[in-house]
Amino acid sequence: MAISDWSESILLADLQDEPSFSEDLETLIARLEAMEPPLPDVVLNMAAVHAINSSNIAQMLTLRKRLLADDARLKVCSVGDTVWSVFLVTGLDKVFDFNDDVLTSLASLQVE
Repeated sequence: MAISDWSESILLADLQDEPSFSEDLETLIARLEAMEPPLPDVVLNMAAVHAINSSNIAQMLTLRKRLLADDARLKVCSVGDTVWSVFLVTGLDKVFDFNDDVLTSLASLQVE
């Protein structure tokens, strides 16, 4: 995974498929835990992710909870059809904020 400081207030995380997906999220959560508030907003680019499991979902929910506790925002983008179907079936399409691509996610963070 590449975590990029897109700006002072936005982190861009390019996630990889399992088994790296879990490690990528652990690294991102640990990095955020080590930061002083205010936390940056985070964009999760899931273009390379082809499958997602319950552990991954739990990690994403933990990440979301941590960001919300500090009034930071989380955007999830570039979700493939297989992964999107998991979000739909679990009802998480209403929990996370999704965008079509990285640029749209970054723009929405700057406009909101």
